[in-house]
Amino acid sequence: MPKVPDHTVTHADPGRWKALVFIALAQLMVVLDATIVNIALPSAQQDLGISDGNRQWVITAYALAFGGLLLFGGRIADLWGRKRTFVVGLIGFAAASALGGAATGEATMLGARALQGAFGALLAPAALSLLAVTFTDAKERAKAFGIYGAIAGGGGAVGLILGGFLTEYLNWRWTFFVNIPFAIVAAVGAYLVIREPAGGRNRSTLDIPGVILSTLGLVALVYGFTRAESEGWSDAGTIGMFVSSVVLLGVFVLVESRVKAPLLPLRVLTDRNRGGVYLSLGLAVISMFGLFLFLTYYLQIVKDYSPVMTGFAFLPMIVGMIVGSTQIGTRLMTRVPPRLLMAPGFLTAAVGMLLLTQLEVGTSYAGLILPAQLLLGLGMGTAFMPAMSLATLGVDPRDAGVASAMVNTSQQVGGAIGTALLNTIAASATTAYLTDNAAGATTPAGQKLLQLQGMVEGYTAAIWWAVGILVVSAAIAFVLINTGKPDTGALAGSGSGEGGEGAEDELKVPVVMH
Repeated sequence: MPKVPDHTVTHADPGRWKALVFIALAQLMVVLDATIVNIALPSAQQDLGISDGNRQWVITAYALAFGGLLLFGGRIADLWGRKRTFVVGLIGFAAASALGGAATGEATMLGARALQGAFGALLAPAALSLLAVTFTDAKERAKAFGIYGAIAGGGGAVGLILGGFLTEYLNWRWTFFVNIPFAIVAAVGAYLVIREPAGGRNRSTLDIPGVILSTLGLVALVYGFTRAESEGWSDAGTIGMFVSSVVLLGVFVLVESRVKAPLLPLRVLTDRNRGGVYLSLGLAVISMFGLFLFLTYYLQIVKDYSPVMTGFAFLPMIVGMIVGSTQIGTRLMTRVPPRLLMAPGFLTAAVGMLLLTQLEVGTSYAGLILPAQLLLGLGMGTAFMPAMSLATLGVDPRDAGVASAMVNTSQQVGGAIGTALLNTIAASATTAYLTDNAAGATTPAGQKLLQLQGMVEGYTAAIWWAVGILVVSAAIAFVLINTGKPDTGALAGSGSGEGGEGAEDELKVPVVMH
């Protein structure tokens, strides 16, 4: 290994902890937006005259743009520089949010949501890759990723609380306008404080065929699952989307293996540990999205909670995630291998999910739902934190953006699958229950109770699947992720499996701040 000259000694960015505040703020804004609009949707639909058939597009337009453009956004961050991409993403997201909040019709609203998704696809990978290249000491990295992991996991639940408050006490438009101060503060702070490591840009020409194939392939995949939820799995359009996605993504992989400067270098995916993180994280998110969906419906429809009460009912999960991520994960990450945090974390979450399979119409919140949420939060927080760190650890600095984009892509695709798959399972179980028990409900009160029992039966059937998926996530994390505990020294360039000795030497180039 060539010796590093003395004049290039690595030194930490003195403003790194201030930078973390603004990176975390931006991440919170993106994660909030995934759930905050859901609470406001019924009010927005009524005000703007959006039909029931087109209502789902308020969610889908964002998901398609965000999921489809993530890899492109990650590579743009590598090409332009992460700080510049981060600031542009924030400004664009704020402008799109202002447009959505001021919308007077369906077309403006859907356009604003698509723009939010597009700028979110720039912002999310830039935020994670900035974190990855800014914090290079193992102990500091553990703390930074603990905070980031808590936000990534718990932000969605915070969105439910904030969305409930804004919708109930102000107006649905504030679920969009609230992003603007977040974005302005984060953009100004990032511009003044963040200092990006030198030599981290990838100045290769942009892989246009890769951009087109990956974007179309991911859009087809996300839309396929979204369509399956509304039109059914056997619908010709749904099947066509899945087939198109497989073909497009297959050709994409083929192209990436042959071009000189690929959009997604396959070495990012083929590393055993990173592949294990992407897969286990994507599966775990399927369970989480399903839970948010069913628990929100259960609390509002079956238990008759208001939007604000529903939001507050998710607080135990947020507390669990913060404790799991910042206390358990952060403290143990430098002492044990990542798989000994991720696998037990997913299994703990599975136990919490298992408790929720016992839901009934009259279930006590304090007796069952609260402890289940605490276990879910603790488990997910403990698992998410090392997963986020490991997904970008040892990556060539020039690939940090696209490696970060893969984390977000696995979460986004997992969310789309979770919503569609688990909702379909729940709907089928509910229909079967109502059919089998319809004869026994002869009074209006009996019919209403039967409807509620049927809904709960559907939720619990889907939650059983979520338990199984979390167990599979734990098994993948334990089997595939085999890296040891990180060294307690600087991690800049601690790569492994990046393409031979030459690549490893290149990774060990010190980080010099400018």
